[in-house]
Amino acid sequence: MPTLAGKRIVLGVSGGIAAYKAAALTSKLTQAGAIVHVILTENAQKFVQPVTFQALSHQPVHTDTFNEPDPHVISHIDLADKADLVLVAPATANIIGKIANGIADDMLTTTLLATKAPVMVAPAMNVNMYGHPAVQANMEKLVQYGYRFVEPGVGLLACGWIGKGRLAEPEEIVEAVAAFFAEQNQPRPQDLQDKLVLVTAGPTREKIDPVRYITNHASGKMGYAIAEAARDRGARVVLVSGPTALPKPTGVQFVAVESVQEMFDAVMEYLPESDIVIKSAAVSDYRPKTVQEHKMKKGDGPLVLELDKAPDILRTVGERKTKQFVVGFAAETQDVIKYAQDKLEKKNLDMIVANNVLAEGAGMGSDTNIVTLLTRAGEIVELDKLSKRDVADKLLDAVVLKLAKRPLSELS
Repeated sequence: MPTLAGKRIVLGVSGGIAAYKAAALTSKLTQAGAIVHVILTENAQKFVQPVTFQALSHQPVHTDTFNEPDPHVISHIDLADKADLVLVAPATANIIGKIANGIADDMLTTTLLATKAPVMVAPAMNVNMYGHPAVQANMEKLVQYGYRFVEPGVGLLACGWIGKGRLAEPEEIVEAVAAFFAEQNQPRPQDLQDKLVLVTAGPTREKIDPVRYITNHASGKMGYAIAEAARDRGARVVLVSGPTALPKPTGVQFVAVESVQEMFDAVMEYLPESDIVIKSAAVSDYRPKTVQEHKMKKGDGPLVLELDKAPDILRTVGERKTKQFVVGFAAETQDVIKYAQDKLEKKNLDMIVANNVLAEGAGMGSDTNIVTLLTRAGEIVELDKLSKRDVADKLLDAVVLKLAKRPLSELS
């Protein structure tokens, strides 16, 4: 279990069915050594009683802005000032909307507005609510404010729907909290200053008709992690992203695209001024030869869809590169190293990141990855299963070594 010894965490629990998981989260944070101060909203108390959190945290539980047990302090200001981290879990659509729009009408929201501590948010709600443009816009606004998110899981929800919106497991949230504090204690090296890093992420969509398209399972998590890692090392970052459900990273230039042609055009626009190109997007290799003007109707027999080859972004980058260090990705299901080596040579890359998407913990959409780095010099370095952010940091460590003409054997 990660250690959080002495860290003062304010845990805000809002009113969703996932509030029951917050009890386990309180216990695990406390076991890790954190001092946990729980704030329950009025609706959260309808799911779990304050005494539960008091027993698990060994601290008083706060429920009312106007309940001031200590006359020497104002409770919500005192909590806001003392917090090393404010964690909202579960965060409903309602509480996300409130804090995104500066509404402070209870103990939790007043504390959030008053604190200067970092804030981490773990959403939990119905899949359709999570995908609603208003909720997505509110989350993007919070990202712009510097808030961090622990993404919800995908699965069967309490409402009966299956999809994204399930609160991350308590163990995952504790790991995210521990990773945050570890990052604070070990500042990132600023070895990419004055570099422009161009990153592609996510899937592409190729329209068949107005309501259908061809796509893949890419979530964009790996590319977003790379963009954030490069930003934190001082680089100017351009992130060209296909459609994802991820909040836009702060501090990067974000270019939203949908089709492979749009991604191709965006990459070629920024390629000349780029120093490092990392293409982690999973783009379509083929696209419909003809896009139907109206919705195609179901017939009695089979449907034949004629496809043309789509532009090969990575091959074109390899052909046109001048000063750029180019990294590609090879997501394979068999003969991973062989196919990655072939791609490395055929597309004139400097490095390639290979992984078997069928391996547990390495598939598209997961929060972890298991990769192998290969270079033109014949170097092959296998990494253990890591979080995608840790993979991103290791990848950039490798790029920095190669730019300095040093071997990957120095990779720690």
